[in-house]
Amino acid sequence: MSILSAHITDPKIAYFSMEIGLSDDIPTYSGGLGVLAGDTVKSAADLNLPFVAVTLISRKGYFRQEIDSSGRQIEHPAEWDPSKVLQKASEKIFITLEGRTVAVQAWVYLVKSPRNGLGVPVIYLDTDLPENSPEDRGLTDYLYGGDDAYRLKQEIILGIAGVRMLKKMGFKIKKYHMNEGHAAFLTLELLHKFKRDIESVWDETQIWDTESVKDLCVFTTHTPLEAGHDKFSYDLCNRVLGDYFPEKILKKLAGENKVNMTLLGFNLSDYVNGVAKKHGEVSQSMFPGYIINAITNGVHSYTWTCESMKKIFDKYLPGWANEPEIFVRVGAIPDEELWAAHMEAKKKLIDYVNSVSDTGMDYNTLTIGFARRATAYKRADLLFTDLQRLERIGAGKVQIVYAGKAHPKDTVGKQLIEKIFTYAGQLKGKIKIAFIQNYNMEIALKLVSGVDIWLNTPLRPLEASGTSGMKATHNGVMNFSVLDGWWIEGHIEGYTGWSIGPAPTEIRPDNNMNRIDAEDLYYKLEKIIIPLYYENRKQWIRMMQNAIGKNAYYFNSHRMMRRYVTEAYIR
Repeated sequence: MSILSAHITDPKIAYFSMEIGLSDDIPTYSGGLGVLAGDTVKSAADLNLPFVAVTLISRKGYFRQEIDSSGRQIEHPAEWDPSKVLQKASEKIFITLEGRTVAVQAWVYLVKSPRNGLGVPVIYLDTDLPENSPEDRGLTDYLYGGDDAYRLKQEIILGIAGVRMLKKMGFKIKKYHMNEGHAAFLTLELLHKFKRDIESVWDETQIWDTESVKDLCVFTTHTPLEAGHDKFSYDLCNRVLGDYFPEKILKKLAGENKVNMTLLGFNLSDYVNGVAKKHGEVSQSMFPGYIINAITNGVHSYTWTCESMKKIFDKYLPGWANEPEIFVRVGAIPDEELWAAHMEAKKKLIDYVNSVSDTGMDYNTLTIGFARRATAYKRADLLFTDLQRLERIGAGKVQIVYAGKAHPKDTVGKQLIEKIFTYAGQLKGKIKIAFIQNYNMEIALKLVSGVDIWLNTPLRPLEASGTSGMKATHNGVMNFSVLDGWWIEGHIEGYTGWSIGPAPTEIRPDNNMNRIDAEDLYYKLEKIIIPLYYENRKQWIRMMQNAIGKNAYYFNSHRMMRRYVTEAYIR
């Protein structure tokens, strides 16, 4: 019997994402977007939603990161063997790229829930087939690799081949959810479907049934950054797609000058959303004329809670994993047991850090964590704005753990990593600083559960949501963050954590935000956070409880998925 035989009877929500991070055994993710997609699928399985996900197989992953002694990032293929983890499906479909017929195979992974139920199938699309040319066989090798033509072909495979594969496999789809613009070509394939249903002539005077397609589609945008909205020239699209879709019509849907994948998704979706309240507002200003809603992200509670915390949650808050709202009862956990669980996680992290670095970190020093994609707007170096002041504040009192990958083409991001190594060298013997290479899900869990403070310093308003801080709250770790993304909604000063810099409403165009934010960071670290950690353990633990009871109870993917169901899927 096929692994999918029980899954093709009822209509499904089809979730399309270029990357999905389920575990490190399947390295088909680069960072937050992919891990969020994985958490989405896991919650869909827990909630027994009629769900199927579609992605690319990325046989060589994003990349495996090596950092040399000077902080220089070196990228290696993250090769893996799908046959050890996934099940190959018998179905095969075909698309046309640059006039060539390209075969696409499917692999399947079933995400099961401890609550049983059918689970959620994840379909991985693969072009590494003997009948394809060497060039086409490599199209599903690298996540976000290659040039514009490579990326365009990948997005055609995801969107067009993805829709065809679901149909070939027998799925009935009642809603298509595009997780970012990478999947927006699926709308064109749906337009083909409705064109055939109308039985009209295929030409540029066709009256397109866009409303039927819009009724089927949901689009989530994830970033205010220009680079996050893929655009392709019409010359390139015409060369790759041929006569698949009339250019004149595509220009009305995706923009006159270039094929803008975000606009294509917006124009053919009935529901569009950003991933935090502030991000919804920012996206609305970026794309006037569209109605952009907001559903704030969340993380999968069970995945992102460390073992020692799981034990005390099971003991005092039974049912928490499937009903994270139970976290409001966190006061039932005795202070000493909450602290002991935290220290168990902290010791595991420190032991790991010391095993891969020569920093010699200890268990009792206030430990700050910063781990996210290394790119300019994240400002990983803000903490080092004034080295002398940081040394005066933190010598012997704080230790810092960094991690994160820079995109292979992000020169500035790579330079940021090198800067951190330089600063760590300058502060050696005064403040212990470690940079952990090849950041992945396993290391992320160690970090978000084992540090005492989670630091986040993005340049406003470029943090669409951010989810690493949500993971930290599930482990009783407080956030010390710029008020952007989700933290605007989760922050209560001195109660769930601390802000850095002014509120968004207090920012003026002439503000020097780096200077202002650094000043506030240093002040609160010196005058509030360090004294609280060393002198008032009871209040520190109370804030840990608040992080769990006020933040983790809400910023989880179960709540997020319930909102998608009621606001987007069953409209």
